[in-house]
Amino acid sequence: MKYIRQFKEIGIQDVPVVGGKNASLGEMTRALTKEGIRVPGGFATTAEAFWVFLDHNRLRPKIFKMKGSAARAAVMKGRFPEELKKEILEAYRALGKKGLDVAVRSSATAEDLPDASFAGQQETFLNVVGEKALLVACQKCFASLFTDRAIVYRNEKGFVHEKVALSIGVQKMVRSDLGSSGVMFTIDTETGFPKVVVINSAYGLGENVVQGTIEPDEFMVFKPLMAIIEKKLGAKEHKLIYSKSGTKNVKVTQKQGRRFSLTDEQILQLAKWAVAIEKHYNKPMDIEWALDGKSKELFIVQARPETVQSQKKGSIFKTYSIKSKGKTLLQGLAIGEAIVSGKAQVISSVSKIKEFKPGSILVTEMTSPDWVPIMKQASGIITDKGGRTSHAAIVSRELGLPALVGTGDGTKKLKSGEEITLSCAEGERGFVYEGKVAFEAKEIDLSKLPKIKTDIMLNLASPEEALRWWHLPVKGVGLARMEFIITEHIKIHPMALVQYRKIKSAKVRRQIDNLTFLYKDRTEHFVENLALGISKIAASVYPHPVIVRMSDFKTNEYANLIGGAQFEPHEENPMLGFRGASRYYNPRYRDGFALECAAIKRAREWGFTNVLAMIPFCRTLEEADKVIQLMADVGLKRGDIQIYVMCEIPSNVILAEEFGDRFDGFSIGSNDLTQLVLGIDRDSAELAPLFDERNAAVKKMITEVIQVANRKKVKIGICGQAPSDYPDFAAFLVKAGINTISLNPDSVIGVIKRLA
Repeated sequence: MKYIRQFKEIGIQDVPVVGGKNASLGEMTRALTKEGIRVPGGFATTAEAFWVFLDHNRLRPKIFKMKGSAARAAVMKGRFPEELKKEILEAYRALGKKGLDVAVRSSATAEDLPDASFAGQQETFLNVVGEKALLVACQKCFASLFTDRAIVYRNEKGFVHEKVALSIGVQKMVRSDLGSSGVMFTIDTETGFPKVVVINSAYGLGENVVQGTIEPDEFMVFKPLMAIIEKKLGAKEHKLIYSKSGTKNVKVTQKQGRRFSLTDEQILQLAKWAVAIEKHYNKPMDIEWALDGKSKELFIVQARPETVQSQKKGSIFKTYSIKSKGKTLLQGLAIGEAIVSGKAQVISSVSKIKEFKPGSILVTEMTSPDWVPIMKQASGIITDKGGRTSHAAIVSRELGLPALVGTGDGTKKLKSGEEITLSCAEGERGFVYEGKVAFEAKEIDLSKLPKIKTDIMLNLASPEEALRWWHLPVKGVGLARMEFIITEHIKIHPMALVQYRKIKSAKVRRQIDNLTFLYKDRTEHFVENLALGISKIAASVYPHPVIVRMSDFKTNEYANLIGGAQFEPHEENPMLGFRGASRYYNPRYRDGFALECAAIKRAREWGFTNVLAMIPFCRTLEEADKVIQLMADVGLKRGDIQIYVMCEIPSNVILAEEFGDRFDGFSIGSNDLTQLVLGIDRDSAELAPLFDERNAAVKKMITEVIQVANRKKVKIGICGQAPSDYPDFAAFLVKAGINTISLNPDSVIGVIKRLA
């Protein structure tokens, strides 16, 4: 055929002929189907077909001088040359049965270049059925080259209008209206972490996910191990399905909304395909996929290069840190890692964008390509709706702007002219603070950092924060605190899950039921979510070690968890009470500790054998023996897994030889050690001036335990606050012969420079 190319006949070298979108579909059909990747069959019209259409209707070159609306009208009044029309219909008939439903996609011939993503500039039409409807959709695709947003985009990117043609892709529809669909990236779109596949998924056709009109499910898969490290249930409020007039949105049932739109097996299948596609193209990719609800088969319906994180220079590391916090007005999903202060401007609809004042923080319900002109003038963006792959999120990343999406009611809570601070530098959740809030921005060239002999590790608590620091030159995580995962992701006291039937409060039972509805066995809520959180932290530094401290809440903190009050004793001084090792073998908590161990075991079974365990507040050798035996009984046997002990009690130093026989390493907890050496309640405001880890008595204790550990060839590090706070203390530790120093992430660069 003269004007038609089957997908199996074209490849990525054919971008000038069929555009980036169709060339990519052809490339995958030709090169990746043999690896089991399914791409729906189809064909593309050539760029020549576009020029022939214009010439047949005497529109070239005058159409490029018309306004967008006039150009679109002129295209829609035109007629197809007979030969072109005949070829399109012949190719359509060859695809399948009469009246086959197809997707008709626009593919500009300069589309999806690494530095210019045309995605979303031209139109796509779904569920096109029959020959007449197909020709109308093709004509609408040609016309969409002249939308106002597409014209503006070409102007800004420096494309010569007369040299950009439009190819049409006609592809068999995947019945995702009866299944699910979404997008996935082979790089973390927030942090640039390259070792994960991020998948967004929802029921129905993919437009809702692409446009960000719903909160999708989100999954993250660690590529080296093909292990799922994050599963977030989205609301998936509605789904796009077929209707007689094209497509329509319908509400998702409560039952559907309360379960994931993909199985674990399907998540991993998509991730494997994503890795194969990335390997073939040799660059991070942005991929659209669909699950056919009839055949239960997965398909890849589009792939293009990722154009934001992959373009950044890896060695330049910019950090923002908030110095003080005002009143929190709003929160949502943080996009980008910056902080900005400015005046909010609420714009209710695209018809009012001319009112926008450059430099303001744009606040609106959601954005679309029509909003881009003022998004470029904004200092930050806040939307009521949308997830990480919404239009607002994608464009904000491209523009390097902080954005807060999915706030729910930002347009109601914020007022135009109000001074606010938008912070996206505090992890996965972003915040809007009242007024101007003090913050600091630093830019560091990591390639120029000096080399030092002592291994630097990180102190981490939040799985969401972990990926943010992957650039740092560290040798693992010296302290991963599981308390944050329990309070933020699990929220329930483990014993309230183990002994659910004994819970007296009906309100507490309702709260537990609302959080554990995904699981037949309620304890699985604790084990799986803790294992996922630990795995995400482990993935950030893999294959370097991650030392996970078993839970070290105090009784009053445990009591604050849902259902916790019933299972915790009241103590006058919880800091020196029922905490650490003493809890683990006690009947009050032993079954809860078994759940913690099950989570560690599961993370290791998923492949994260870099996960090690650490026992806090182990007062005596007898306690050490009991806990080590208990761990072995539930499948964490020393020898199979390294087990560390916190060195934070004088007895740990005095009996360092004996503790060193029982454990694989020490981690010095300088805060508690200082408290117990100096006899100071670390929470006492009155005694605060006396509390100093640099006190000679504390340093003598630390020196002694380092010497014993080195003599016994047992690993020793420090995970306390002191080296992050005091440069001279870090220098003292190096001179004393410590193996590793574990720091808060924002202290790493400064400490490395000072130690060098």
